[in-house]
Amino acid sequence: MTDTTSPALCTALAYFEAWTGHDIDKALSYLSEDFVCDAPAGRLAGPAAFRDFMAPFLQILTGSRLIAAFGDEDTALIMYDTQTIPVPSAPAAEHLTVRNGKIIHDRFVFDRTPFQAAS
Repeated sequence: MTDTTSPALCTALAYFEAWTGHDIDKALSYLSEDFVCDAPAGRLAGPAAFRDFMAPFLQILTGSRLIAAFGDEDTALIMYDTQTIPVPSAPAAEHLTVRNGKIIHDRFVFDRTPFQAAS
């Protein structure tokens, strides 16, 4: 379910559409200069660090499906499933904090198990 009247959710969905469409530059345009991502691999500070984190994943991404999306003025939660070359299902969720139309924080959660089993 999505409610696209939420300002934070509008930004989150545009960001999701960009990176799942393999447009890393457009996806990064939704991040603030002081963006921080807390991911299973650790903390990533800044859009450049996030690019380095996401670029290899986008090379193996073959599809995605939005499961749910919710948001309010400042936060959005998106849950989705991705399909990749090594694994057919890699679910993830992102809790995004948005200020002035830019994502300032991403709490990124995903299960590494399918990837570890495939290697």
